[in-house]
Amino acid sequence: MFAVPDARDVPDPRRWWALGALVVALLVLGFDTTILNIALPQMATALGADTGEQQWIADSYTLVFAAGMLPAGLLGDRFGRRTMLVAGLGIFLVGSVVGTLVDSVALVIAARVIMGLGAALVSPLSLAVVPTFFGPEERAKAIGALSAAAALGMPLGPLVGGWLLDHFWWGSVFLINIPMAAIAMVVCLFLLPESRDPAAPKVASASTALSAGGLATLVYGFIEAPHRGWSDPLICTMFAASAALLTGLVLRERQAVRPMLDLPLLRRPAFLWSAVTATLVSFCLLGLLFVLPQYLQAVVGYDAFGTGLRLLPMMGGLLISARTAAPLAARFGARPVIAGGLLVIAAAAFLGSRTQVDDGYGMTALWLSLTGLGFGFGIVPAMDAALGSLPKDREGTGSGLLMTLRQVGGALGIALLGSLLADAYDDRLDTTGLPPGAADVAGDSVVAARLLAERLHSPELAASADRAFVHGMDLTLLVTAAVSLAAAVLTALFMPGRGARNAQEQNAQETQDGPDTEAPAMAQERTDARQ
Repeated sequence: MFAVPDARDVPDPRRWWALGALVVALLVLGFDTTILNIALPQMATALGADTGEQQWIADSYTLVFAAGMLPAGLLGDRFGRRTMLVAGLGIFLVGSVVGTLVDSVALVIAARVIMGLGAALVSPLSLAVVPTFFGPEERAKAIGALSAAAALGMPLGPLVGGWLLDHFWWGSVFLINIPMAAIAMVVCLFLLPESRDPAAPKVASASTALSAGGLATLVYGFIEAPHRGWSDPLICTMFAASAALLTGLVLRERQAVRPMLDLPLLRRPAFLWSAVTATLVSFCLLGLLFVLPQYLQAVVGYDAFGTGLRLLPMMGGLLISARTAAPLAARFGARPVIAGGLLVIAAAAFLGSRTQVDDGYGMTALWLSLTGLGFGFGIVPAMDAALGSLPKDREGTGSGLLMTLRQVGGALGIALLGSLLADAYDDRLDTTGLPPGAADVAGDSVVAARLLAERLHSPELAASADRAFVHGMDLTLLVTAAVSLAAAVLTALFMPGRGARNAQEQNAQETQDGPDTEAPAMAQERTDARQ
């Protein structure tokens, strides 16, 4: 077993091999983020999935991802971060195998749940080891490399997935994950040094259950409300249950000696506002990626591979900004870079909300490019600022909390924006003259409406479905613009500037550099007193 190098010692050249292992691991997750969105229209056709079921296929992964990351940090601290990373990749591989073998919506959701469990271990632990191997002067580069890896997987997902869908069945989008996850397991096993915190407490099963239950009932309410009605007793019960469960989680964690949900970290302004920014960026990104492939395939008429090609402007912008965000933040400070990125997202989303049914692709490519640039400038400095504010003994729980908030933002983005789309589509769809059963089928999704219009030889129904969907997409983009603008204002007003952040990083570093015999609680108490 390798000895764990400390960032304050002479840099160990193996840290770059370790980073390479993490890049491979996150590449797998980035790949899977977009490949499923490309497949959703074909899955809807093959499985008869309506918009709500498509939301569950996408959100089941994200939801379990979010809930699982809360204990993931503690599991890595306690049993070894490399060990749990490899275990997470193995679980992800098993879920991918299951996904290739099933043929129903329920079983696809089950496969996505298994994959979400694996991803919940991989993502936060990849970030948790970065401060162990890289000092403040190199940490931004490492975070940028990891962000670029996840971003690189995004454009590869639609391209490879589109080619597979054009030549094979929809389950092939899961099949491609298997060799990638296996390669990542081997790379991490042989190149990533082990690290752990022997003092880490046991995982609190009650807190894990409360978090999973609270998030599941919240997302269920948002996804099912457009179909049942917002005042439906079941929907109201779900929202009330979610509030009760999440409140119980917070109260329980506040009493814990070393909580799984490290809420005191939110009292650090750099961590708090960086986490808020990252959460809202994820809300916008995953919500957009749920809506956009349906527009390009069902309305505009591109095949799966053509859709993947036409997502490249957003991914290209993201790759560019992921590489340049860290140098800009080092020169000007994180706050203006993050706020500027959020303003770019808001402008791009507003431009996209002007889309009409008969518009060409040129305008779509423009606002997609701007969107990608804004995402990169928003997320990379925010993640670096958040990780830079963590003391050494709370890296695992801190990165777990940060990634949990990001995934919650993504799950809510799919649920809220998807529900807004479903509501607007159903309100605008003209089903005059259709039998009740056919009208219900057309109202399920634009994919179902286009298939029904083809069988009935009804160009009027197809045109109405296109107009209704574009109207719903425009509304979701307007909401995205408003959320991004609000996040930019909050960041500019409340996020600590460069001087405040440097003082916090110095305090965090002094906590790390304290005598080895000092108890972590005493070191943290000393740091909090300085702040």
